[in-house]
Amino acid sequence: MTPTTHTDATRALTVRREFIAQHYLTVPNPGPEGEVHSHRFTVDVTFAGGELDEHGYLVDIDAVDAVLDDIEARYQDTLLNDHAEFGDANPSLERFAELIGDRIADGLGAAAPTRLTVRLWEDDLAWASHERALE
Repeated sequence: MTPTTHTDATRALTVRREFIAQHYLTVPNPGPEGEVHSHRFTVDVTFAGGELDEHGYLVDIDAVDAVLDDIEARYQDTLLNDHAEFGDANPSLERFAELIGDRIADGLGAAAPTRLTVRLWEDDLAWASHERALE
């Protein structure tokens, strides 16, 4: 049976990863968030696009896992404030989601997906997301 092509279809694939990291907020009057504290971050990385590659993949999960391994190795059990990519900026959940999106987009290179969404949870109740086109 020959697979059908749906020119208006969007496909999506999500990969999840969890790791623990620490930070403290640097905004005026941060309250308890101004002290060093840990979060069990959960990152959901969703790729979307209309075309599958010659193997029927939107993106190779093993390639995504390799990039997430690098991200986890960089941030696991570290203080986010100490990382150069945050500079003097407040290490907010929103900023961290964007930095993860940058690392994923740079780490995958050419791939079939056209959109990337990073949803980063800092606990069971709060998350931020970053969405971008992939080139």
